[in-house]
Amino acid sequence: MSKLTYKASYYALYAMFAIILIVMGIFFFGGDATGDAVIPGVDPEMWQPAQTDALLYLMYVLFGLAVAATIIAAVFQFGAALKDNPAGAIKSLLGLVLLVVVLVVAWAMGDGTPMNIPGYDGSDNVPFWLKITDMFLYSIYILLFVTIVAIIASGIKKKIS
Repeated sequence: MSKLTYKASYYALYAMFAIILIVMGIFFFGGDATGDAVIPGVDPEMWQPAQTDALLYLMYVLFGLAVAATIIAAVFQFGAALKDNPAGAIKSLLGLVLLVVVLVVAWAMGDGTPMNIPGYDGSDNVPFWLKITDMFLYSIYILLFVTIVAIIASGIKKKIS
């Protein structure tokens, strides 16, 4: 890694640490929520921090940065591998293709029938969100199963060789 890249990532890391510490300090020591920020119906004995929105927005930004950095790094790594070893680079896409297949299969397995939830009048009990929820749950189950099988197969392969 070049010295300039190292320095940039070094300063970016410590800048993010500083921002996180500042927002966490504001969240924990910023006082109680007042006015519209108070959630109605919550027990008054429960603490409602005034700066919850700041913490949530920080988490959204950090999540977005992590996703963007992952995608950008994967594209650059694929480009470098494509230049050096085209066949190996194409094979590296197999994992992404398998993930997409798992998500499509999990989506197809999902049920979009609206649920009967007593006392719930929200707008999220619709087929799209129900299928998304099922897709995430089923994909977690499938990937957990694949991980366990891979661990067992790896152990067996190691013992055999």
